[in-house]
Amino acid sequence: MVVFTNVKKRDLHKLEDYLLSEGKTIYEELRLKKGKVTLILYTSGKLLLQGNQKEIEKVAKELQKLAIGKKQEGPDFVEESGWIIGSDESLKGDTFGGITVAAVKADANIRKKLKEIGVADSKTLDDEEIVKLAEKIRKVAACEVKSLYPQEYNSSPLALTHLLNKLHQECGDFLRPGKHIVDKFPGCQVGEVQEEKAESKYLEVAAASILARDAALKQLSSLSAQASFRIPKGSTHVQLGLVELQHRKLDFSQFVKLDFWNVKEFLKEKPL
Repeated sequence: MVVFTNVKKRDLHKLEDYLLSEGKTIYEELRLKKGKVTLILYTSGKLLLQGNQKEIEKVAKELQKLAIGKKQEGPDFVEESGWIIGSDESLKGDTFGGITVAAVKADANIRKKLKEIGVADSKTLDDEEIVKLAEKIRKVAACEVKSLYPQEYNSSPLALTHLLNKLHQECGDFLRPGKHIVDKFPGCQVGEVQEEKAESKYLEVAAASILARDAALKQLSSLSAQASFRIPKGSTHVQLGLVELQHRKLDFSQFVKLDFWNVKEFLKEKPL
């Protein structure tokens, strides 16, 4: 895997012999493919190259020759000392699914191992890489994961912000002692350090973001099996999924967040 930063969508028009396709997640601008290499441009301006390593190296040289972005030699994480606990969440903005929160604890020795296995911001990784890395992270670092399915999410008396604070706190407390760094969300009141986009700055939070997304993927897969159709990700293109739930006469509280505005609007227009 190779990452280029500061890449503009218009710059990729220079790659005339590449196959172009739309992004697969809300974080992706577009995808390109050449041979055994896939290029994924994220909304952050990061361009991820994945596939056959030898071909990746050739594509990377071509990008550098065309002055497309800047090759990132490795994740530029903040250098920490002592025991650090990083936590992050997933599914927070998804209509389907509940919520997942994960935490990872590391010291200098474990941080070295996390770097060696290729831990990076989960938004720069595809689902297959997430699953593989999550398995490796669990082998080298202490971790804790909380996965609330929709039924538990919907029955909770806590609003989303309070629920996130509770889950981050529980994950952090399970792994203490250590300094707890949290990927800051609106209303965040937990952790010694609260920082926006912490998953791109702190190695432990990056590892936690991978575990949280891995748990989210498992949850969506389980819900898809229960519903007998593929549960959509995100919150933008989910209308057909809501229609399918209703068509199959499934209990919405088992699959979606009932407090989301698009769910409320759907049920208002097409009551059960």
